[in-house]
Amino acid sequence: MKSYSLLLLTIPFVILLSCNKNKGDYDATGSFEATEIIVSSQANGKILSLDVTEGDQLEQGKVVGIVDSTQLYLQKMSLLSNAKGVRAQQPDIQTQTAVIQDQIKTLEREKARVERLIAANAANQKQLDDIESQIEVLQSQLSAQTSTLRKSSQNISAQSSTLDIQIAQLNDQLEKTRIVSPITGTVLNRFAEAGELATMGTPLFKIANLDTMYLRAYVTNDQLAKIKLKDEVTVRVDDGEGGMKTYQGTISWISNKSEFTPKTIQTKDERANLVYALKITVPNDGFLKIGMYGEVKF
Repeated sequence: MKSYSLLLLTIPFVILLSCNKNKGDYDATGSFEATEIIVSSQANGKILSLDVTEGDQLEQGKVVGIVDSTQLYLQKMSLLSNAKGVRAQQPDIQTQTAVIQDQIKTLEREKARVERLIAANAANQKQLDDIESQIEVLQSQLSAQTSTLRKSSQNISAQSSTLDIQIAQLNDQLEKTRIVSPITGTVLNRFAEAGELATMGTPLFKIANLDTMYLRAYVTNDQLAKIKLKDEVTVRVDDGEGGMKTYQGTISWISNKSEFTPKTIQTKDERANLVYALKITVPNDGFLKIGMYGEVKF
C-alpha cells in the first residue's frame, strides 16, 4: 500500500520533470519581427482622403488616399500656356527666307541668259559681272538671315525644353499627391487623418508584409561554429494551449560581429557575455505576430 502511494506521488514529479526538460530543449530564443515600412507624405497640402485602417490588407500600388493638388495643377496649366506661347514664336526659316531665295533664282536665270548672249557677242562682260555681284549680295543676306533665324529657333527650343522639364517636374509632384501602398502587406498603424495638413515626410501609416516573419535570436561563439547561412532549423512558439507550434525556418542572416547579451534574451550557455545575432526566415501561416517569442533548435 505504501509502495502504491509512493508511486502515485512519483508519477506527477516525473511528468513535470519531463515537461520542463522538453520545454528547455532549445539552442536559442528570440522574438519575431517583420520588415516594416513607414509610408510618409511626398507632398505638401491638406490630406483629402486616407482610406486605411489598422489590420487592412493592401496590395502593392493600391491608391489609399490623396493630398490636395490644386496649386500644383494650376502651376502646370500656367506652364502649359507659356509653352504654347513660346512654341508659337518658332520661326519658319524656309518661309521667311523665300523672298531672297526667289530673287537669287531669278538672277541665276538672268545670268545664264547673259552668258548665252556673251557667247553670241550680243552682250558685254559688265552685264554678267553686275548680275554675279547682285547674286553674291543676296547670298550673303540669305546666309545672315538664315543664321539669325536658326539662333532664334535654338533659343526658343531651349526655352521650350526648360518649360517641358518644369512641366515634367510638376507631373511628378502631382503623381506624388496620390498616397500609394509601396508593398503588399498589412497596415500596422495609422498616424494621420483626412483633413490634417501634411508636409513632405509626414508619417501617414505603417505597413509590413506578415507573410514572411523573421525570428531574431542570439547564439554564443560555440554555437556559431555549428551553423551557417541557409541552414534549416526548427522554430517553436507557444500555441496558447500549453503546447508548442512548430515551424521550419532558414537562417538568412548572421551578424559578423559580436555584441553583449541582451537582457531579454536567453542562450543555452548563460555564462557567455558576448553573442552573435542572427535572423531566421519563417513562413507565416497567420499565427505568428510581431514581438512573439520563439525558440530555435539547430
